[in-house]
Amino acid sequence: MHLMGLDVGSTGVKAVVFTPQRRIVGSAYREYPEIYPDPGWIELRPDDVWGGVKSVIRGAAEEAGGGVKSLAISALGEAFTPVSRDGDFLHNTIVSPDTRATRQVESLRENLGAERVFELTGMPLSPSFTLPKLMWMREEMPELHERTWKYLLWPEAIHFKLGLTPRIDHSLAGRTMAFDVRARRWAEEMLDVAGIRAEMLADPIAPGEVVGELSADAAREVGLEPGCLVVAGGHDQPMNALGAGVVRPAMCADGMGTVECITVAFDEPVLGDAMRAHNYGCYPHVVRDQYVTIAYNYACGSLLRWWRDLFGAEAIAEAKRTGIDVWEIILADLPEGPSGLLWLPYFAGSGTPYLDPEAKGAIIGLTLGTDRGRLVKALLEGTCYELDLNIRALHEAGVSIDRLRATGGGSRSDTWLQLKADITGKPVVRLNVSESGCQAGAILGGVALGVWQDVREATDALVSEGESFQPRPELQERYHELRAAYADTWPALREIVHRL
Repeated sequence: MHLMGLDVGSTGVKAVVFTPQRRIVGSAYREYPEIYPDPGWIELRPDDVWGGVKSVIRGAAEEAGGGVKSLAISALGEAFTPVSRDGDFLHNTIVSPDTRATRQVESLRENLGAERVFELTGMPLSPSFTLPKLMWMREEMPELHERTWKYLLWPEAIHFKLGLTPRIDHSLAGRTMAFDVRARRWAEEMLDVAGIRAEMLADPIAPGEVVGELSADAAREVGLEPGCLVVAGGHDQPMNALGAGVVRPAMCADGMGTVECITVAFDEPVLGDAMRAHNYGCYPHVVRDQYVTIAYNYACGSLLRWWRDLFGAEAIAEAKRTGIDVWEIILADLPEGPSGLLWLPYFAGSGTPYLDPEAKGAIIGLTLGTDRGRLVKALLEGTCYELDLNIRALHEAGVSIDRLRATGGGSRSDTWLQLKADITGKPVVRLNVSESGCQAGAILGGVALGVWQDVREATDALVSEGESFQPRPELQERYHELRAAYADTWPALREIVHRL
């Protein structure tokens, strides 16, 4: 028996096939480009995404030799596509960082107020969420809005393309700013103010519930077998957390990818003023009866790639000559202790706690004696200071974190993980999991098939902690004042940057 997890992201899609013993027997990945039609607009071509989905499902299934009995999807949040009743894509997918709906956010603020929106939906007012963008579609593209049968996020769009009734899981519904997070149904109050009919959205379903079985025609199109169960998955961050074994309160997954995102689980919704003030959403976990919040920095791995592409020619050449990984070369021989610089990683705007799309990066403390190694160390420190800022803000809001379970490409770096422990004061552990988002899809599919009784039994069997990086007291003390200085940096620079 094989179990497939599919992960639809903002720049590519991956399918991974697992055995119930966690062994990976097939995988495939395909990239697609983001497009930028206007300033502040960020879209995906849905035919690119759907073509990638079909390609990777088929490729991973073929590599596994068939026998895939379940498919569950992890997907980027907020991104939606208008779809006609006959299944045609009517417009590009509009993704989360797109900022076109700022005026609609102000309309929601005037009509409902930020407090009411947060109390009902668990989401802070922001143009990143789905509902303001649906309002924009209705107001700015009325003819297209009238032709739209449903606005679908990517899992539901895939369900529909596979001949199934599109269903949106509770975690992704929670990212739309149109979902009642306590009642776990569409919030009519939000939809009424927005002028969006509930029937234009997919019906909600709990993660792990069966959406349907693939027909012979649908199975043939994607290279799977008839009768394969399609199981509701979820938003990529809580799916990543599930795949990392975050199934109990105070557990935290630290996804170190293009974006760094920490996902914390808890048993009851946390909807206090401090959560809203710091722009933390609260929404259903993919583990039933639990909730999560996420804190994120938009530039993590992307910042290192920026450095590599702009300043890493020598490292790239050395990597080609020696066969050593380019990141190992870039991160080698960094200075001991603090760099003495402050690097704001807001190269793609700021994530939480500020959620400021106009934020920009900065490097403070440069001298003629600043060398390449010190700059790279400062870059890593900046991502860790930003993480620390979020951990402290979450603590203020009543969300506790015991340790960080590191996942993603960045988790391969001992240097980065130790620095993270030294700056945050939290133990950081590496897991035995390499594909946590896709593994979550395999877990949900396996539970639906009866392989495991529930997700906790599955994660106990599949996920274990490996190497642990403990905070070093002497370095914590040296970073103490720098952490405080970092926390003051963006408030001091905000007005100047906005003037730019």
